[in-house]
Amino acid sequence: MYNVWDDALAKIQQKMNPSLFGTWFKDTSIISNENGIITIGVKNTFFIKQLKNKYYDIISDALKKSNVDFKQIEFEVKSTNKSKVQPREVTGETIVSTPKGTEAIIETIKKNYSSQGNGLNAKFTLDNFVVGSYNDLAVGVAKNIIKNPGKSINPFFLYGGPGLGKTHLIQAIGNEILRQNPSFKVKYVPINHFYSDLIDSIKKNRGKDFYDKYTKLDCLIIDDFQLIVNKNASQEEFFNIFNDLFLAGKQIIVTSDRLPSQIKSVDERLASRLTWGGAYDIQLPSFEDKCAILRAKADFSGAEIEDEAIEYIAENVKTNIRDLESEFSKLLVMSEIRGLSPLELINSGSTTINHPGKPKQTTSKQIIEKVAKEFNITSKDLCGQSRVSNIKTARQVAMYLLRHELSCSYPVIGKEVGGKDHSTVMHGIEKIEKDIKLDFNLREQIESIKEKIYG
Repeated sequence: MYNVWDDALAKIQQKMNPSLFGTWFKDTSIISNENGIITIGVKNTFFIKQLKNKYYDIISDALKKSNVDFKQIEFEVKSTNKSKVQPREVTGETIVSTPKGTEAIIETIKKNYSSQGNGLNAKFTLDNFVVGSYNDLAVGVAKNIIKNPGKSINPFFLYGGPGLGKTHLIQAIGNEILRQNPSFKVKYVPINHFYSDLIDSIKKNRGKDFYDKYTKLDCLIIDDFQLIVNKNASQEEFFNIFNDLFLAGKQIIVTSDRLPSQIKSVDERLASRLTWGGAYDIQLPSFEDKCAILRAKADFSGAEIEDEAIEYIAENVKTNIRDLESEFSKLLVMSEIRGLSPLELINSGSTTINHPGKPKQTTSKQIIEKVAKEFNITSKDLCGQSRVSNIKTARQVAMYLLRHELSCSYPVIGKEVGGKDHSTVMHGIEKIEKDIKLDFNLREQIESIKEKIYG
């Protein structure tokens, strides 16, 4: 039966965006096929709703092409053998509780480095890091690094806005490298700690000790590199350490909120070296991604929350994952205090969920006008038939924003941008979704447009 499902999954994968396929079909399986009813096992109830509403026809078609005889498809949450846990308070910073199976991993990590003082938090693992369309590329790179530290992608430069999970991911890499290579010397250091460490070594005349401590590592993880602005001594020291580690084939991992070339006063040589292995970003999660994150957080923490409540939070928090989790946690606390379920609390109008920086009324006309202005064209040009590259890109960006900011349907988007057909709209949106993963300038343009729309 599992071979049949693997065959069906291969057919489903051909019809879907890779990141969406990974989000919705990872860890699914056929539980049973009895009396013409196929039951597919999924992770949680939110996945049941999404697969049934959005992907039922694709699944059905794939099973038929795999020569499976059935009359109906059902979905069921896989048993985890967990007892039911009552809701409790959850912190908003990150998912700190862990799913079944990771406790042993954490204990192994703790034993391996408890005395090393390497700055890693054992609770940051890949097992409790939710993968979606907004971060799948970065996670794929992380897994390659774990398999071949210092050899596959080095350095690994990860950038993106605050609260998107950069720190969790890089610490997860460090933890997993250490678990697989217990003798490795791994160190996680926020750049401000690196700076303080350097100043302290200078005061105590222990510069060689400082240098040796870092150059003898097998993996150096630097967080928040953008804070190195105007710290010339730190840049010079880091440049030298970077070169020695790189030449020795040791893994270097660096995060920042922007590309090195966009950080003022950073030495050009250093900026260039940091992106030798490529620059990879984590974007803002989509609605589906946010729902998956919240459902995973609820499952990890044992909190009970309705799918409709999760969708409400995902729809109304437009900033980042940290704010998303914060609103989730506050909703659970208020729910417990008032004796109402999360959805009942939302329906009562007593929630604290807000929309930072976002007005309640944003129209398709406003989006089209702002996009046109950003690309130095008119709204008439954007909604016309021109195939000029700049205008075509602007039109596709408008389609993307209409879809992601206003949740417009494909037919509505087509009508708004000059009567384009369904397939043209889908292609335009998918192209922008793909391009912004690698084209930082395009992403910056889109963020600039959003600021002007909501500013």
